[in-house]
Amino acid sequence: MDCSAILILFLLALVAFLYSSVGHGGASGYLAIMAMMGVVPLMMKQSALVMNLAVSLFSFIGFYRSGFFRLKLFVPFMVASIPMAFWGGTMSLPDAIYKKILAVCIFVSIIRLLYQFEESKEPNREIPLWAGLLSGGSIGLLSGLLGIGGGIILSPLMLLMRWSKLKETAAVSALFIFVNSLSGLYGQIQKGGFNLSQDLQIAVIATIIGGLLGSYFGSQKFNSKTLKYLLAVGLTIAGLKLLFS
Repeated sequence: MDCSAILILFLLALVAFLYSSVGHGGASGYLAIMAMMGVVPLMMKQSALVMNLAVSLFSFIGFYRSGFFRLKLFVPFMVASIPMAFWGGTMSLPDAIYKKILAVCIFVSIIRLLYQFEESKEPNREIPLWAGLLSGGSIGLLSGLLGIGGGIILSPLMLLMRWSKLKETAAVSALFIFVNSLSGLYGQIQKGGFNLSQDLQIAVIATIIGGLLGSYFGSQKFNSKTLKYLLAVGLTIAGLKLLFS
């Protein structure tokens, strides 16, 4: 294995580590790295969703075992997101448009990665059923279409609307990402089969290792500002490449 391949595996593991520490699967980061490697969009989406499944599951388990998961916060989003993620997985976009939308999502993920939400002292607000269904369905559709889990959109929404606390948001986002990734991947398999190369199988193993470590440290109040800034620089470069290529 050459140095460039080792570097790519390290970057994928780092993405998994940092994103799982805040309850995310990291698909936008994996997609950014694979885009820089020149992987075709179809394989990018399937690979990112497989990585998402493993990392988000480990992240959820970490936050769940620490007592942060609230089922009543998860259900309103899940009801609409699962069928919409499947539908999105059966759809496809022209490569140029796909890359532009993905670039926007990468920039959103950078903001979410770096911005530190303050823990609200106020009680959680109730999630209106219509708001949960609308936001869950919209994010689910985008998730299946792009090959992401949707946590980078859901978690800021939950925090800004004061529907949940920080750790509760991380726990809900992790499970939301898992079910969306599973549904979206199933939709893509139904449409065009499944193809994961040996190199990408090794990459999945790297993300699993990173995700396991990140979920543990994230649920234990881990702080990694320097690593997050470095990752943000790399994601910015990848996003700009997608936006202007």
